Amino acid sequence: MALQLRRLLRQPREIPICDPCRTFSTSSIWFSGHSKWSTIKHDKAKKDKGKSKERQILSKEISTATQLWGADPKFNPRLTLALSNAKRASIPKTVIEAAIARGQGLSVTGQALENLTIEAMFPGSVAAVVECQTDQKARVLQDIRHVIKNYGGTVTPTTFLFEKKGRVAMEKKDGLNADDYLDQAIEAGATDLVMDDKERLVVFTNPYETKSVGEAFSKLSGLTIEELEIFWDPNPDTLVDVQDEEQIKDLEDLLSSLRDDHTVQDIYMNSIQKF
Repeated sequence: MALQLRRLLRQPREIPICDPCRTFSTSSIWFSGHSKWSTIKHDKAKKDKGKSKERQILSKEISTATQLWGADPKFNPRLTLALSNAKRASIPKTVIEAAIARGQGLSVTGQALENLTIEAMFPGSVAAVVECQTDQKARVLQDIRHVIKNYGGTVTPTTFLFEKKGRVAMEKKDGLNADDYLDQAIEAGATDLVMDDKERLVVFTNPYETKSVGEAFSKLSGLTIEELEIFWDPNPDTLVDVQDEEQIKDLEDLLSSLRDDHTVQDIYMNSIQKF
C-alpha cells in the first residue's frame, strides 16, 4: 500500500489547458455622433452652397451693369464696382467674362443667347421656375432636367402658380419717399411703386415694358436705374412652408447644383423661406 502511494505521488500532475485561453486587450473606443471629418465635410458643403449663391448674385450684377451702361468699365462705374466685388469674392475669370458677354446678349464664343424657361417641382412640394440663357437650348434643357430629377425634383408646369412682372430698382438716396414719386410712376406707366428693404424706390411694370417704363421713370424722377429685371412672382395663396429638415437639405443641394451651371440666370420659387 505504501509503495502504491509513493508511485502515485511521483506521477506528474496534468495541468488543465483552457481552450480557448482568455486574454486581456485594449482598443480605441468608437463614440456615436459626428466625427471631425464629417464636421469638416458639413462645413465645406455649407460654404460651397454660399459661394454658389454669391457667384450667381455677382454674375447677375455684372450682366445687368453691362446691359444698361455698356461693357467698358472706363465708361461704366457700375460695372467697375461689380467687377471689383467679383474679384474680391474670388469669382473665376471665366465666370466674369461669361457674365459680361451675357450682358451683351452673347455667349463667350460670340453666339447670340436665347432665353430658356424650365418649370419644375422641387423637394418639399416647392414650385419653381428656372430661367436660363444659352446658345445650345437642347443640351441645356437636358442637363438641367437631369439635375432636377437627380435631386428628387420633377419637371412639370408651374408658371400658373406665378405672375410675371417687370421690376426696376433705382439708386438709393437719403430722404426718399415713395408717395412723393407716385405721379411720375403713373405717368411712366408703372403698375406699382414701393420702397424695398435697401430703402430704394422700386417700380413694378408689365414685363414687356420694363426697360421703357424704367427709363421714363428715371427721366421724370431724376433718379438713376440700379437694377432692372423681369421675374416670376409667386401668387401669395400658393406659398409653401418647408419644415422637414431632409427636404430642406435636398432643396439646398439642388439649388447649389443649379447655381453652379453658368447658363442658369435666376431661380424663382414659391417657398416662404429664402434659399
